[in-house]
Amino acid sequence: MSSRLPPLEASRALPPDGEAAKAAARAQRDAQVRGVPSMAWMRDAIRAASRALPAIDTVPRLGALSAAQFRARAAQGLPFLMEGVVRRWPICALGPQVLRERFAGLPVRARVGDYVGTAFAPDRAMRDMTMGEYLDLADATEGLPPYLGNLELRELNGMCHWPGYFEKMGPPRFWIGPAGTVTPLHCDFDDNIFAQLWGSKRIFLSPPHHDEFLYPREANAVLFGSPFDPEAPDYERFPLARQASMIEVLVQPGDMLYVPAGWYHQVRALTFSLSSNRWARARPLAIR
Repeated sequence: MSSRLPPLEASRALPPDGEAAKAAARAQRDAQVRGVPSMAWMRDAIRAASRALPAIDTVPRLGALSAAQFRARAAQGLPFLMEGVVRRWPICALGPQVLRERFAGLPVRARVGDYVGTAFAPDRAMRDMTMGEYLDLADATEGLPPYLGNLELRELNGMCHWPGYFEKMGPPRFWIGPAGTVTPLHCDFDDNIFAQLWGSKRIFLSPPHHDEFLYPREANAVLFGSPFDPEAPDYERFPLARQASMIEVLVQPGDMLYVPAGWYHQVRALTFSLSSNRWARARPLAIR
């Protein structure tokens, strides 16, 4: 499947007329799906709503919520974590060994090489292989481990039971890799529920209107990336980033994190990890 983090280089120079027309058509379709006047309008509305949010330094940890309770809470525009709500999913009772035992032949596409430094470049290296080959490669790689990121794996999703929190949801995406795999700082302008199935991850979050401090670059109408690394901040290169609020949260097996549309986030696996997420395909709850 294609990456959720497409090349960023298109934002640095005007694309050819044909590519610009395709991007405009895609943005128009995206707006129609979400029921908004335009994607630019939606992004501006999210940033404007974010400016009215109270400052927070921790992510609230809650119990299970009904769909109505979830939507009411999400409408506040702030992230929150629901502890243990996915523990009963069948996949959570299994462990990483099942990937070799039952899914070794499953076709996957791995992010390899310096996929963090080239996350938004057109030449980020990807390699097709089987799940078993990926696990062997991850075990043998020194430094940044290869990563199975943003894959639509129906075989694994058959063991997940997603709540109906969003009226319209995109397909589940899976994220697999050992400790040290990273998704660099970026924001999606869609609401997001993120289920931690195995292992633990550290996530940094920053509100939408703090993009003015994060040197964002547009990848497409719903995705913006940032070159700033909150885990190794370089304030000489990015002095404005000192003003960006960064909230750290740990997600453990069974947890589900709500990431509101437009919130920047960076994700690092602390152990071998399996995560899955779904993006809404509707007007974000904070601007309903």
